[in-house]
Amino acid sequence: MRVISAEEVAAALPWPALVERLASTFRNGVESPPRHHHAMQRPDGEATLLLMPAWEQAGYIGVKMVNVFPQNADHGLPAIAGVYLLSEGAHGRPLACLDGSELTRRRTAAASALAARELARDDAETLLVVGTGKLAPMVIEAHAAVRPIKRVRIWGRHRDKAERLAADYAGRFDCAAVEDLEAATREADIVSCVTLSSEPLIRGAWLSLGTHLDLIGAFRPSMRETDAECFSRSEVFVDTYAGAQGEAGDILQAIDEGAFRFDDIGAELAELLCNEKSGRSSNEAITLFKSVGASLEDLAAAIEVWEQLEGRA
Repeated sequence: MRVISAEEVAAALPWPALVERLASTFRNGVESPPRHHHAMQRPDGEATLLLMPAWEQAGYIGVKMVNVFPQNADHGLPAIAGVYLLSEGAHGRPLACLDGSELTRRRTAAASALAARELARDDAETLLVVGTGKLAPMVIEAHAAVRPIKRVRIWGRHRDKAERLAADYAGRFDCAAVEDLEAATREADIVSCVTLSSEPLIRGAWLSLGTHLDLIGAFRPSMRETDAECFSRSEVFVDTYAGAQGEAGDILQAIDEGAFRFDDIGAELAELLCNEKSGRSSNEAITLFKSVGASLEDLAAAIEVWEQLEGRA
């Protein structure tokens, strides 16, 4: 069995190829049971263990184990760590153990980019990234692969981290850290939230007509990155209905507050990609994409890595 490092995962997943692999897998479908989600009480706070299996009907089999430790930020460590085990489908023999953290970051950002390709305005040029963790640079690169991004603004609770990230991308974009989140939101074409917040950061009243709002961070019912008005003002889409109904804190809390209904969701990604349902209704519409992650995405990314490295892509 081959062990595939984070560096090898990154090199094997250029954004256009990964986005297209995800699109193809969403269209074709895989078997993906609900993920196992276990809260773990640790000495320094609660952590989460996630197990995410998926398999093709007559092809690859995979499972990801992820540990989510939000408290790692206090130690300068990534919040997410994990591994992915990929097996062949004929006899179930393990093929590779991949670095799950890099795989997760890249497939998560690519799924948001895929949604933006379907939902954001074609002329979207200004991207606001809310959050400064390991996913933030992935989101910048992924969105820039599908839309003509020229300006990037970065907001974070720690100004120094936002400034360092902005400096990293100053050579590619008009890129700057911002302190006024409301003003930056009003000026953005795409707003991408990549935080572990449990309190609203983005307010619906701040969203300009035509904005695309990309919500990545809140993956538990107790978490949220937006207020309910973001949902009442938007055309709402999700990665999967099952994930949204079980774990999307932003949606569930907006429903609890009476501002939204689950039936108001316009489509899940597979329906958009198969042209079963329509996306953005007009250039003036506000679109919102809420993802919590799907095992389909991990399997697709792992297959792309394996086939790139084995020369079969």
